[in-house]
Amino acid sequence: MFDIQSDSQVLRQGQFADYSDSFCEPIAMTSAYRFQSAEQAAARFSGAEPGHVYSRFTNPSVHVFEERVALLEAAEGAVAFASGMAALTAVMMAFAESGSNIVCSRDVFGTTLVALRSYFARFGVEVRVVGLMDYAAWEQAIDQQTRLVFVETPSNPMQDIVNIAVLARMAHAMNALLVVDNTLLTPIMQQPLLLGADLVLHSAGKYMDGQGRCVAGVVCGPLPLITPLRGVLRTLGFSLSPMNAWLLLKSLEMLSLRMVQINQSALQLASWLEHQQDVQAVYYSGLESHPCHTLACQQQAGFGGVFSFKAGTDRHDAWVFINALRLISIATNIGDTRSMVTHPASTTHGRLSAEERQQSGISENLVRLSIGLETSEDLIRDLAQALMQMRSARLPRSFTLQQSGALV
Repeated sequence: MFDIQSDSQVLRQGQFADYSDSFCEPIAMTSAYRFQSAEQAAARFSGAEPGHVYSRFTNPSVHVFEERVALLEAAEGAVAFASGMAALTAVMMAFAESGSNIVCSRDVFGTTLVALRSYFARFGVEVRVVGLMDYAAWEQAIDQQTRLVFVETPSNPMQDIVNIAVLARMAHAMNALLVVDNTLLTPIMQQPLLLGADLVLHSAGKYMDGQGRCVAGVVCGPLPLITPLRGVLRTLGFSLSPMNAWLLLKSLEMLSLRMVQINQSALQLASWLEHQQDVQAVYYSGLESHPCHTLACQQQAGFGGVFSFKAGTDRHDAWVFINALRLISIATNIGDTRSMVTHPASTTHGRLSAEERQQSGISENLVRLSIGLETSEDLIRDLAQALMQMRSARLPRSFTLQQSGALV
């Protein structure tokens, strides 16, 4: 070994420390990997030898996250991406083509429809949109040119549900793939692959992280479908960072406990709201009053933590209610440890036309809640005082003062 100067030694000293005895997984914050020889590098790049090549598409921290999600979803494999929308884009790039069509539920994340119509349509991919529970429309829309059938079930925020097994049979009859967005329930409460779906997609920065710290996406499925997805990742680089993968790994360890508690609290709050003055309707599949409750009990192990309800009669009432909340935060994310509220018509579904919002049940007085880990008693108290303030804002000032005992 030739002598090297101290400046060079500083760069090399401790570079290859052994972390194999670390109880908590280390973070593989690296872009490149060291090969033992030129021959090994060539074998890795060609795929003849397994191993990491470049962190754009292979990284130890990301790989472990993918393995754990695949295990939870009863899948053969998974590919992680930088965001849920990156995951959706990769699915479209891998399986759609010019001259084909995609049949998508109207009741999906609003940006999903914008992406399909505004961008993929430019490349000759027809986008057909149908109502989630309109089985006749699904059957009519899916044909021999359909490559992908895409749904989110339960829908956000109306909690409508489609029979995954029935829709899978329709898609497979035309050699199309059924892709299910399982973000709302996570694999703890629903496993679409076991019901006939071909791919399952998650916006992993929601419940999988659970603390609002990162943005991520992941797609699970059989290896023949995972391989082309990894090819898209390798070429286009929608890469999940090792740091975010590590955060997700730690959160997955508590996913089941969080989902069980969130589900329990959401059911309590939805049941309470159903009996409150000035609440016209509550949309939560855990309620017997929901039209999809029976189906939810058949294909789900729980109902999740997101539901919506109509507060008052118009947008003004909804905004007064939202602004009056003190414990629940105004935020458009879901799946956090902290409860959040939003007004879908002006935020998450604001880019849809008024007609499309009406078709999806997104009224001006609709309010969406994402329930966190606060005690249900505290959350109910916050909802109660906000409803009271909403009612007070609708009364004439003199009547409000008389009711409070003040002189007028």
